[in-house]
Amino acid sequence: MKVSDGFWLSRPGYNVHWATQIYEVRTDESSVTVLASSHIILNRGMTLGGPVLTVRFSSPMENCIKVSIGHFCGEPDRQPSFELNEGSGFLPVIRRCADGCTELISGLTAVRIGKEGKEWDISYRYDGRYLTGSGRRTTSVITEEPWHRKLTEEEQSGHSFFAKSDNGGSTYIREMLNISVGEYIYGFGEKFTAFVKNGQTAEIWNNDGGTCTEQSYKSVPFFVSSAGYGVFVDTPEKVSFETGSENVSKTAFSVQGESMSYFLFGGESIADVIERYTVLTGRPALPPPWSFGLWLSTSFTTDYDEETVSFFIEEMKRRDIPLDVFHFDCFWMKEMEWCSFQWDSGKFPEPGAMLARLKEKGLRICVWINPYIGQKSPVFRECAEKGYFIKNRNGSVFQCDMWQPGMAVIDFTCPQAREWFADKIRGLLEMGVDAVKTDFGERIPTDVVYSDGSDPFRMHNYYAYLYNKTVFEAIESVRGRGEACVFARAATACCQQFPVHWGGDCFSDYESMAETLRGGLSLCMSGFGYFSHDIGGFESTGTPDLYKRWTAFGLMSSHSRFHGNSSYRVPWHFDEESCDVTRHFVKLKGRLMPYLWSNAVRTHLTGIPMMRAMAVDFTGDRSALAVDTQYMLGDSLLVAPVFREDGECSFYLPAGGIWTDIQTGEELRGGSWYTRKYDYFGLPLYARPASIIVYGSFEDTADYDYTSAMRIVLYGFEDGDSAKTCVYDRSGAEAVSIRAVREGNAIRLSVKGAAEPFAAESTQGLGIIVTE
Repeated sequence: MKVSDGFWLSRPGYNVHWATQIYEVRTDESSVTVLASSHIILNRGMTLGGPVLTVRFSSPMENCIKVSIGHFCGEPDRQPSFELNEGSGFLPVIRRCADGCTELISGLTAVRIGKEGKEWDISYRYDGRYLTGSGRRTTSVITEEPWHRKLTEEEQSGHSFFAKSDNGGSTYIREMLNISVGEYIYGFGEKFTAFVKNGQTAEIWNNDGGTCTEQSYKSVPFFVSSAGYGVFVDTPEKVSFETGSENVSKTAFSVQGESMSYFLFGGESIADVIERYTVLTGRPALPPPWSFGLWLSTSFTTDYDEETVSFFIEEMKRRDIPLDVFHFDCFWMKEMEWCSFQWDSGKFPEPGAMLARLKEKGLRICVWINPYIGQKSPVFRECAEKGYFIKNRNGSVFQCDMWQPGMAVIDFTCPQAREWFADKIRGLLEMGVDAVKTDFGERIPTDVVYSDGSDPFRMHNYYAYLYNKTVFEAIESVRGRGEACVFARAATACCQQFPVHWGGDCFSDYESMAETLRGGLSLCMSGFGYFSHDIGGFESTGTPDLYKRWTAFGLMSSHSRFHGNSSYRVPWHFDEESCDVTRHFVKLKGRLMPYLWSNAVRTHLTGIPMMRAMAVDFTGDRSALAVDTQYMLGDSLLVAPVFREDGECSFYLPAGGIWTDIQTGEELRGGSWYTRKYDYFGLPLYARPASIIVYGSFEDTADYDYTSAMRIVLYGFEDGDSAKTCVYDRSGAEAVSIRAVREGNAIRLSVKGAAEPFAAESTQGLGIIVTE
């Protein structure tokens, strides 16, 4: 939300009242409350009018500062609100300083409030190191003139899908935090724009806009800074961020209404900040091991039946391409009847028997759903009569023709509707389905009424949370903890608890492949642990060259799925070499499963994403901070997809030792950019210096015993280097503990818990001494 006209003036129609003076500071055992006047008060007569902001600083947990800014306190609480783990019982340290300032200290993170009676001056520090702060002309309440408000309403009256984001209020609360020299800002959910968000506007408002626009399927009001802090704005309603795009040295964020709360997290690194943020908003569940294998889809509008599906599966087997999951997209149901939860009897006359036959081949089954019910659907009348749909303000069912003729939208705030929807999911699971693709859920209308009275503007983004939570918990109730998996598109804060999420509708070209990666890295910077995308692109049909390059990228992602729009994505439809490339990378990922699974478990336990930008692990390396064409897959493996037809790829290896290509064995010193050319079976795939990667005895499924016949490979150990890792069983319990230290020309290796013989090797040809 941009309201300034240069530094000194405001745009016509807006009145900005800044927090100018710290008029009064009050403390209790858990908080500091500041009354901030909008002008300097020199005498009692100057207290007779003018806005005053009440700003309360508290701490729900260590290294987290909560800031609540209020103008008028008579505004009623609006629902829904994010379900946060704020905890209870934690008390920060509060002290008055000798210079008259006040500090609230939470672990190593502190906020310092300036002197009473002086100018507005707030600063945040971590272990004494400056993070950010606000001062003159930052924190403010903004009012909009009635004539300008009317223009705004007219501009938004034709907003697509009846989902305008302006709630009609004329007051906004805005905060502005300093951006230091050389500081980078990341996050805001799945953003396909430039990875470093400096200079951008980010609107936290879900839309179905594809991957080539500034719109987002997954909008999250959270950003993280290379300076070692993160900020989460606690509202599911629209938040507008201006990251150095209005005032070039500030991150500004505003919400409509009379109040705003946000949390600031301090940390030594970006990883620390994400870990703390996911304590508050929830850690990702641990997906089942089989979900990390290859998923094959029918694609969207293609023609298929059981014979088609069986042929694809048999052909994959004949070509020795291991497959873990087969996905049925929309047309498993009859056209114009989505979402009926009923198989199209013309195409699939015996669905239960068919699923049983497919599962005999060792496959897991996924089916597509969405939260919309077409008027032709056999369940429409039941849902309408029982009040399961979102309603118009006049009490009629909200309907439109945007996706399905006469479609209505399930009201997940209605307990009976949620149970009805969950029961449909459980019915599919009892039939033999294992996972559910929860598509759509972004274009949720706002001029509507919910059964529990929820504010429709707050529900627009929050709808994705209720939708995915309902499905995820239904799967968990049937399959058990650790076996639930969705393939979700829409999301907001807290949705990381219900993995997995994929990147939405991308085109079949290199530019879209790169924007898909940027979106995934931004999403993972926002607390999401796992990420997938449509290998080969969704829209149109790419070249065999693109398909093979995207296959390498897709299978070196946490989750891997072939899916498209109007054409099949089976590899032989491109060329024979595509089959060879697919086989190569499926088997490579399969062998890497002990390493990948260990990192998946760590993501579940810590919230640090499994697939993450270089800045997460190498916050102290300035050359790594803006890199968006490569990533770390777990803690020890660097992946750089190839985005060119000629196979050339430039990549950066962070400073600090010898990096080793796990396929070719090439060793390169970190701290430099390199350029190489790769055939379709290669891409930069480098083991971090002094790392341990455990390979497994993969055969035909990603779900196997990772402790059996382990191959332990030690990469890039220099004298004195040490490392440790664990191998986890399929339940997520630690099974084998491995430690290594180089001593001269040998590596001392300790392996505890291995029940079977294992092999160990050093890529440098060093001797290995195995100890208990």
